[in-house]
Amino acid sequence: MSYNNNPIFAIFYKKGAQMNVFDIMSTNPITIGEGKSLKYALELMRENNIRHLPVLKAGKASGILSERDIRFLEGYERVDLEELSVSDAFTDDLYSVSPDESVKSASKLMFENKIGSLLVKKDQDLVGIITWIDILKYVSNN
Repeated sequence: MSYNNNPIFAIFYKKGAQMNVFDIMSTNPITIGEGKSLKYALELMRENNIRHLPVLKAGKASGILSERDIRFLEGYERVDLEELSVSDAFTDDLYSVSPDESVKSASKLMFENKIGSLLVKKDQDLVGIITWIDILKYVSNN
């Protein structure tokens, strides 16, 4: 299915796709350091009802860890999430957007790269995160 033929996007565009990422992103995202355990990361996600954690190294976003990344590793025998660190599992191939970018272009970037979230950066500083859930909440509430 192409981006242009996706029914979610058709609904989204009818509901006002002219808004910017800033309008629906989550600000002040909960973050995690590369050295923390995957067990701690999973607990942090559960406590805060989130599925993505921006990963920080020296105070800057260096990647993103998803619940799916952790679940993938859990599928292997003899994997102890307490012994593995975030650096063993996070994705460092970062996709990010500006808060001023359109939600339309952000959603297209997510769709084309099959990713569930984007870090939102302003002048290389992490200012938020936008996820499919944020976009779907907007569509369902408007």
